[in-house]
Amino acid sequence: MADLIRIGARGSRLALVQANWVAERLRDAHGDLDARIETFRTAGDRDRATALARLPGIGFFVKELQAALAEDRIDLAVHSLKDVPTAEPAGLTVCDSVPEREDPRECLVTPQGLGLEDLPRGATVGSSSPRRRAMLLAARPDLVFADLRGNVETRLAKLEAGVCHATVLARAGLARMGLLDRRMALLDPLVLMPPAGQGALGLEFRTSDDRVRRLLGPLDHARSRLAVTAERALIARLGAGCRTPLGVLGWVERNGPLLLEAYILSPDGRDPVRRRTEGPPAEAASLGAGLADALLAAGAGRLVSRESEAGDG
Repeated sequence: MADLIRIGARGSRLALVQANWVAERLRDAHGDLDARIETFRTAGDRDRATALARLPGIGFFVKELQAALAEDRIDLAVHSLKDVPTAEPAGLTVCDSVPEREDPRECLVTPQGLGLEDLPRGATVGSSSPRRRAMLLAARPDLVFADLRGNVETRLAKLEAGVCHATVLARAGLARMGLLDRRMALLDPLVLMPPAGQGALGLEFRTSDDRVRRLLGPLDHARSRLAVTAERALIARLGAGCRTPLGVLGWVERNGPLLLEAYILSPDGRDPVRRRTEGPPAEAASLGAGLADALLAAGAGRLVSRESEAGDG
């Protein structure tokens, strides 16, 4: 009888693409494995009208999956890592194995494929993310914003319907869904820096489950794991929530150092603080915490909002 692993995921198309990708890699690595996917509807899925930054609590896209893990209804939860709070519930582990990360950059999406500098003056950008709004305002103070939530297909449909001139979506999700086309213009991460963990998958399981830990081992990509470990350590040290206009991006050069950049500013796009560090990849967590301390020393504490964490949208 084949070994069974029960994989939990949200029911969105992107979440299922990601869960199926993990299931296939597990089957490839372990030929006798029966990987089954179960879907869950999260708080973030049930309320698609309210901006995430105005929803109470944290973990809007992960709580139900974490409860299913704790209650032994599933063995593994597949998340978009950017949605997973850094304060993990007791008994659960994420980032033990991290598959190779997709490109974490953001895309400006317009029907015409315009770049940020090409948007008409006063253009409306559909986004509910405080980070995206603040950083775009820093680059283009003339822009105006409209709340825009929903899954990738919903946002693209609203854009085509003329609700806004442009929207912003993570390149990773578009790539995984096969939706990258001429409408998407990559944004320089120095202009619009991604949230911690963007482009990476969070594979969460019960800490005591050595079987699942062993099964996930072949999926681990060390450089991706170390980069997101540094990013999440920075968020944890700052105590920053999803209301904070904060971006952080780490990467590990092949046979080289771990580089980490962070960018935080006020909601109106002013008062920016940027810092960068580098060091041995094995010290990822301490590099992230150290860069957070450098931000705080530069006065970033006044820009940090702690009301809720993760689910940047």
